[in-house]
Amino acid sequence: MNEVRVVTSAVYVSDHILRITFDDSVSAEIDFSPWIQKFPIFKPLADIEIFKSFSLDGWTVVWENGADVAPEKLYEIALAQSKLIAA
Repeated sequence: MNEVRVVTSAVYVSDHILRITFDDSVSAEIDFSPWIQKFPIFKPLADIEIFKSFSLDGWTVVWENGADVAPEKLYEIALAQSKLIAA
């Protein structure tokens, strides 16, 4: 059984990038631009001030308009980045 990781910290980096840290200390800078470009619920986040108004809901990063990304997807991205860095 795969344990769902939880986002414990999110810090604005620049543009549409957040540094996300999980409950097992895995951390990565994740660019949310692809979601902003692809999904209507993320469109308002194109405004940097709205993007920067994120919060944590106990599991993942969320915005007031209801936009969020599943923590398991963010974790998958973080792990892929760490493998690229380690290679």
